[in-house]
Amino acid sequence: MIGVGPFSIRVVVVVSAIGLAWLLARVATRRLAPGESFKAAGSLVLDAAFWGVLGARLAYVARWWEEYSAAPLSMLAIGDGGFTWWAGVLVALAFVAWRTRSHRALRRPVLAGMLTGLTVWLAAGAVLGLLQRAAPPLPELQLTTLDAQRVDLSDYKGRPVVLNLWASWCPPCRREMPVFERAQKAFPDIAFVMVNQGETASQASDFLRRQGLALSDVLLDPSSKAMQATGARGLPTTLFFNADGRLVDSHMGELTMARLRETVSRRF
Repeated sequence: MIGVGPFSIRVVVVVSAIGLAWLLARVATRRLAPGESFKAAGSLVLDAAFWGVLGARLAYVARWWEEYSAAPLSMLAIGDGGFTWWAGVLVALAFVAWRTRSHRALRRPVLAGMLTGLTVWLAAGAVLGLLQRAAPPLPELQLTTLDAQRVDLSDYKGRPVVLNLWASWCPPCRREMPVFERAQKAFPDIAFVMVNQGETASQASDFLRRQGLALSDVLLDPSSKAMQATGARGLPTTLFFNADGRLVDSHMGELTMARLRETVSRRF
């Protein structure tokens, strides 16, 4: 998985695109609207980005309302990456149009900066898609079940696989476990494989028992070989492989049921 430090590359791309839009709006203001404040242009871009992100989140929550309403606090878990970006772009553009209604000269440089940032974001997304297609397939690792039975990950090929890397000491891992328990029941044709990283069978079993979780396909990876093989940079990490074992999506951080369901419906 590609990332910068603890941050997903997708987050880095969005922040970079906003930063570029801010910078170019300020520069363009000096050339296209010399009578306007370049600082006002930069502030307007940042405000538009804020309202755009908020609009994108609200639109996504509305789309997956049934899942979010079942766990209302999950609406605040923006780390799940649940955003309807086209709605966010429309909100940002509408905000700029409203704010510049009495300063029309400022509209051109601001929109020029935003268009450049949007173009960079879309281009980066296309490049990431190409890199993902070239990502390593489902790793061929020999792991063990909680009762010490050997299992090869390649045995799961032939149907979609959602590979979750977790540990009992990881707070977001613990929070998302009930999501995977429900997902295993809701999507019986998909293999949800829960690979514990760096812990013993007793540690993993005690955690599942204390939490009252009835999860199948729980495997042990005491040497964290799965993280090394997949390039995972932190826990929890969830990887989506198609029936041929090719990586089609990935997520670092806590997953909500809405985000998981959306990714499964889109990818599988």
